Amino acid sequence: MVRMTRRLFLAAGSALAIVLAASPSLAKDSLTLAWSPAPQMPQIDVALAEKLFEKAGLDVTVVTFASGREAFEALTGGQADLATMAELPAVTGALRDQSFKIVADLARYKGSRVIAKASSGIAAPADLAGRRIGVTLGTNTDFLLGKILGAAGVTAEIVNAAPADLVPALLRGDVEAIVPFPNAYPAAARALGDDYREIRSDLYEPHYILAASPAALDTKRDAVTRFLGAVVDADKRVAADPDAAAEAVVATVQGNIDAAAVRALWKDTDIGTRLDRSLLDLMVEEGSWIVGRGVVNADAPSAATLRSFIEPGPLAAVAPTTASIDTAQ
Repeated sequence: MVRMTRRLFLAAGSALAIVLAASPSLAKDSLTLAWSPAPQMPQIDVALAEKLFEKAGLDVTVVTFASGREAFEALTGGQADLATMAELPAVTGALRDQSFKIVADLARYKGSRVIAKASSGIAAPADLAGRRIGVTLGTNTDFLLGKILGAAGVTAEIVNAAPADLVPALLRGDVEAIVPFPNAYPAAARALGDDYREIRSDLYEPHYILAASPAALDTKRDAVTRFLGAVVDADKRVAADPDAAAEAVVATVQGNIDAAAVRALWKDTDIGTRLDRSLLDLMVEEGSWIVGRGVVNADAPSAATLRSFIEPGPLAAVAPTTASIDTAQ
C-alpha cells in the first residue's frame, strides 16, 4: 500500500515535497528524487501513476522543485539521491567539479523557438537584428538565443527577465520577442491569439536528464538500477498509451497544462531513455559557452573531462542497447 502526503522541503529554496512511502514488504530500498516536472519527460509521471517504483521494490520520496537548477542543487547538496533537469545545470556543475553522475537522458526536445507578435514584422532570425529580446540569462534559452543570433549574423538588445515575466513583457511591448521555456508556449499562443508568431530553430535540442549522487551509486547502486528499470518500463507505457501518459502529466502539474497541450509538445519531443554521444557533444559546446561568458572560472572542457560525469552502468544493466555514450560519431 502506498501513502501520499505533502510537506514543505527546504533546500536551495522552498519546494513542495510529495512523499511516497511503500509498505516495508515491497520497499526494500529507499531513494529520494529531486524532481523538476516537465511534460517533455513523462516517464517519472507515468512511473508514479502506475506505481512502477513500488513494483520494483523501491520506497521513493519525491521532492518537487520549480526548476532543474534547484533540483540539481538539492542533489549536490546531499539532500537527494537522484535529480531531473535539463542538461545545462549539470554542465555548470561539472565545470565547478561538483559531485554527481548523469545516469540517463530521458528525452530530447526539438521544438525550441523564439516568440514574437506577428504585427512586429519579425518572421525570421534576421528580423531580430537590433530588436529587444527577452530571455532568462544563464539558462539554456539564453544559449539557444545566442546560437540563433550567431547563425543569422545579427545582434540584438538582450533584456533579462524571469521566466514568468517574459510573456507579460511581450504583451506590454517592453520587448519585441521572447525566448521562453517550452512550458510557456501554450500561454503565449493563447495570450497573443492571431498576433502570435513563432520562429522555430533546430540549432539546439535540450536534453532532459537524470543524475545521481556518488553516494547513491556507491551504497544504493542496485536501487538506482531498479529505478532506471522502472523508467525504461515507463518509456514503453508512454509509447503504448500516450493519452494515459498525458493525463498523468496533467495530474502532476495540477491543471496548469491540458492534455492536448502536452501531446502537442510531444510532437517535438524524442521521448526515450538512453545515453549516447549527442549528449556529451552538447555538453562540451555548452561548457565552452559558459566559460566564454565568464560564468565559471575554468578552462573550456574536453569530451574526456565531461565524460567522467556520466555513469552508463546502471542503464546498461537494464537496457544495454540504449547506453552507447562511448560510441564514436
